[in-house]
Amino acid sequence: MNRGQSFLLLLMGSVALLTLFVILPFVEYVVASAILAFVLYPFHRRLTRWLRRRISKRFGQMLSALTLIFSAIVAVILPLAYITWVFVRDLTAIAAGESSVDVAAIEAEIAAITGQDPEVGDALQTIGELLIQTLFGGLSGVLTTTIRASVGLSLALFLVYYTLIDGPAFVKWIRDTSPLPPDVTADLVDRVDVMTRGVVIGHISVALLQALVAGVGLWAAGIPNVVFWTFVMAVLALLPLIGAFFVWGPAAAYLVIVDQVTAGIFLAVYGVAVIAMVDNYARPLVIDQQAHLNPAVILLGVFGGIYSVGFTGLFVGPIVIGVLAATLETFREDYDAI
Repeated sequence: MNRGQSFLLLLMGSVALLTLFVILPFVEYVVASAILAFVLYPFHRRLTRWLRRRISKRFGQMLSALTLIFSAIVAVILPLAYITWVFVRDLTAIAAGESSVDVAAIEAEIAAITGQDPEVGDALQTIGELLIQTLFGGLSGVLTTTIRASVGLSLALFLVYYTLIDGPAFVKWIRDTSPLPPDVTADLVDRVDVMTRGVVIGHISVALLQALVAGVGLWAAGIPNVVFWTFVMAVLALLPLIGAFFVWGPAAAYLVIVDQVTAGIFLAVYGVAVIAMVDNYARPLVIDQQAHLNPAVILLGVFGGIYSVGFTGLFVGPIVIGVLAATLETFREDYDAI
């Protein structure tokens, strides 16, 4: 390597670090936009092909991208924004010691069984304060997080548009500029594609489906703060078999404690017959056709992602670990002899 090459590599490394420093405040939204574009691209390709027969290719691409982004806003972003707002509102209320849960009835039942005087209300408040501190850096950080999320979301939508338009060219550029042999590069790109689809479709979508089904059961049984607990179940449902049970199981017991026995029995039966079946049947059906990742690894990515970058980490964390797994698998197969 001559001096010119060394200087160019040093310059590239320096500029790369400066670029990372510039985009670091919004890096989770950059990654999230790439994920959303990745999910939307198959639809974009089909819609563009359909529009191409009627209008020019370039205008068809633009119209397809705008249509899909608008659809994503209506179908995903607005509902997610509402759920997030309700989650933050209820979590803030719990941290302030205000909860619609009948704490007195729970404390009385526990006291009757154990002979102790538990402080359930104080425990709930402490948990709420801990979650507020972990997710937002305290109550004062909620407004800052909201403003930052609004700016980041606007940036992400612009990035999704240009990724849909120029994504294939970018992937081709990666293939052409990769220092790896062409067959290894192709293998790595294919593995990352399969792994990402496995995480997004095979784990996250099933967890969201299970949380939605469980949320309907909580609403029908009359559990308060349904949206809040549905969000919690969306995270816990990534733990197979027993994840969502950590919410609907105690919820059924809570209904029995507060003398709503019929509703409690209904929720328990609904949980076993419906909620658990979503996990037992939908997850293997979807995951068997996608990447195989240990659910414990997915759960680690979810909690680590949320702790590191906030709500977006619910999706970003597992995918980052999935890409790492794809890279390690490629190295094992293509460079095992080294």
